[in-house]
Amino acid sequence: MTTTQYGTAAVDGVVARMRALRETLPRHDGVAVFNGVYLTVTLAVRRHLADGLLPRPRTTAGLATVFAHRYLAAVDRDAAGADVPECWRPLFLARHHPGVYPVQFALAGINAHIGYDLALAVVDTARLHGCEPADLQGSFDRIGDVLVGLEERVREELMPGPDPLDVADPLTHLVASWSMERARDAAWSAARLLWSVRGLPELAEEFTRRLDAGVGLVGRCLLTPLGRRAGSRTA
Repeated sequence: MTTTQYGTAAVDGVVARMRALRETLPRHDGVAVFNGVYLTVTLAVRRHLADGLLPRPRTTAGLATVFAHRYLAAVDRDAAGADVPECWRPLFLARHHPGVYPVQFALAGINAHIGYDLALAVVDTARLHGCEPADLQGSFDRIGDVLVGLEERVREELMPGPDPLDVADPLTHLVASWSMERARDAAWSAARLLWSVRGLPELAEEFTRRLDAGVGLVGRCLLTPLGRRAGSRTA
């Protein structure tokens, strides 16, 4: 098996799990909306790995897989009735709310996953591969490029019409208040900070807890119900 094939194979299990969730979750479930978006991202990363377009394929695949498993672990914890990280809680609590648009569900999930999970995934992957976070920056940046490229697609496909650019519209205002690129930059800074304090477990735990809470607060704002009637949802 070549290095590229190894990298692709490492992502296959994640893809299979997300596809299974797509088949079992109700179409308008907020978690299903995010899962569909994330599946698209993961398939794009897999294609890039197969085509040799991502640096250090084994490490990149490792980061993508560790990253994805944090989301899947949240799904499993919720299904088991256990607490999920605070960053994920708003999405799981509001997943059936009729006053929340699909684009809000998608961005709330992306916010949780980028704002909290990504930083921890970088640290976990560095430990797993015996390297420094700096050694993962190329992989981080290329995966981040895929995510940033998808953000515009999410906004275009999930924003209802006919006037998505009306700045006075509450949904347009809410969606425009969040930026994938800024969230990605913050995640990299958080990962570097967590790595630098890895020898101070109490400080690392406190920072992780506060990061989780802060990202959760943003998620609650993104999921502000905007008064839509049940049955008017468009996916």
